[in-house]
Amino acid sequence: MSVTLYAIRGGIMNIFRITVIAVLLSLSLTLTGEATPVKASKTDKCPVCGMFVAKYPDFLAQVIYKDGTYALFDGAKDMFKYYFNIKKYNPTKELTDIAFIYVTDYYGMDPTDGRNAWYVIGSDVFGPMGRELIPFAKEADAKEFMKDHAGKSLIRFDDVTPDVIKGLD
Repeated sequence: MSVTLYAIRGGIMNIFRITVIAVLLSLSLTLTGEATPVKASKTDKCPVCGMFVAKYPDFLAQVIYKDGTYALFDGAKDMFKYYFNIKKYNPTKELTDIAFIYVTDYYGMDPTDGRNAWYVIGSDVFGPMGRELIPFAKEADAKEFMKDHAGKSLIRFDDVTPDVIKGLD
């Protein structure tokens, strides 16, 4: 009996936590026009591969919706898979529902605007899911990384296509 009660209470607390975070993100969007990046918890999973994302803070990527809900990813590659096939992973959302996309700058380890980031592909640095797009806030940092880590290409958000992502798998 007490195990069942504990499980119910744990489930309610998790729902409460998610609701509070969604409300706070929504309020942040309303007041500032910009969402604060989410800090991954131990229970947050990538909707693409199912990995726990808190284990990989150096590669964390996130999509924050206008309503304050969000999706967290273990790397930019899975974030783009989600982005290119959003209906598969979240049938209730459209690309137009996305308010912000954040990726983690490889050198600074800080969230940066994913739509304005520079991405290095084909380097000798691997992410949690293998070959990865390595994001940077600054072009100069991305170019330095390319030299140091045998990067093949430097691209922007709009240059990433499903074929680019397939080439990384």
